[in-house]
Amino acid sequence: MTPASNKSQGPKTVTVALVGSGFSSSFHVENYKKVHGVHARIKGVTSRHRDRAEAFAAKHGLETVYADLAAAVADPDVDVVDICVPNKLHELMAVQALQAGKHVVVEKPLTAYCGPGGDDPQCGIFHEDVNEVFAKALASADRMVDAADKAGKYLMYAENWIYAPAVQKANRLLSQCDTTIFRMVGEESHSGTHSDFSKHWQHAGGGAMFNKGCHPAGAAVYLKAQEGMRRGGKPIKPVAVRAQVAQLTHIDSFKKEEPKYVKTGWVNCEDWGTMLVTFADGSVAMITAADTILGGISNSITVYASKQTIHCRMVPTDCVMAYTPDGENFGGEYIREKVETHTGWQSASPDEDWMNGFPFEFQDFCEAVAYNRPPVSDGRLGRDVVKLCYGGYVSAITGREFRLD
Repeated sequence: MTPASNKSQGPKTVTVALVGSGFSSSFHVENYKKVHGVHARIKGVTSRHRDRAEAFAAKHGLETVYADLAAAVADPDVDVVDICVPNKLHELMAVQALQAGKHVVVEKPLTAYCGPGGDDPQCGIFHEDVNEVFAKALASADRMVDAADKAGKYLMYAENWIYAPAVQKANRLLSQCDTTIFRMVGEESHSGTHSDFSKHWQHAGGGAMFNKGCHPAGAAVYLKAQEGMRRGGKPIKPVAVRAQVAQLTHIDSFKKEEPKYVKTGWVNCEDWGTMLVTFADGSVAMITAADTILGGISNSITVYASKQTIHCRMVPTDCVMAYTPDGENFGGEYIREKVETHTGWQSASPDEDWMNGFPFEFQDFCEAVAYNRPPVSDGRLGRDVVKLCYGGYVSAITGREFRLD
């Protein structure tokens, strides 16, 4: 992806400041360390809780703990501000960093509408005018993209599915002949979110369909855009969506069950959702997401094209299948994300980050900054996904197809 003429100049350094010290910051750090050909220097971190930031810096060998975002963007060494915080803070922090002249990485989803403010649970699609929710979420994405354009800096959208080797292989296979993508079926599901923030609209701006569905939605939007670029130099974009959402863990019979193997506690967000997406050329995609399935995380997308059928399964894979009658026999060795038990047959991921595309994502971002070329996944793609998912919410609440064009 890096031009040969730039490579001959030798490695360049890209200096990163992290915002947030939680789950996503941890795997961001680990995958910056895998970047090659560019020196990715993760200089420091800032977090709402100073003690957590200090512990994070010590664990990962970072040089600096910044007092706050303002201190991080004031550091002349910093090229990139990497934002790994709850969705409701994405726009505020991204715009501040962009206006300070920094490139920005934003963890998925790009942004969200999280209610009128404060910690009032009476917000979101179950309590507010859903058309207003859509308009405000899209306006937030527009402000971020506009801020990047005005600053002349990259707004890099951390959608790892686009970089997953399986998805990139599918795109290359599709590019080898004149083939039309008729239909795509994608899903990300597991037994419950890592974060309690994601159970509250006022922090997450949506539930499973948004925070998990954004992954397969992003891959589907990307693959159709790539087809459009091959055919006529213009992306083929979504134009309509039909959707349904539910709070399955609120079903009365489930509330009485013990023990519970899926996470509970969703307050004003859905724990399941599905979207039927129509693209401008008439092709379709079915996107499903849930916090209500057992057996570990399931990440997959299938492409049904006129000359090819391609199944992409990031997790689980069957390259390492392991059995034990007692899960304790695997000790502390990692099996795979979100699996509830280690007993019985297990799909044991040898390198889950690689399968999910994280090393390639951060390689692309660092090269984009080092060699001044656009990233593969940018703010406009993130905006398209926000528009699609929030359009899905309008459809789910109104019971009608929602037009995106």
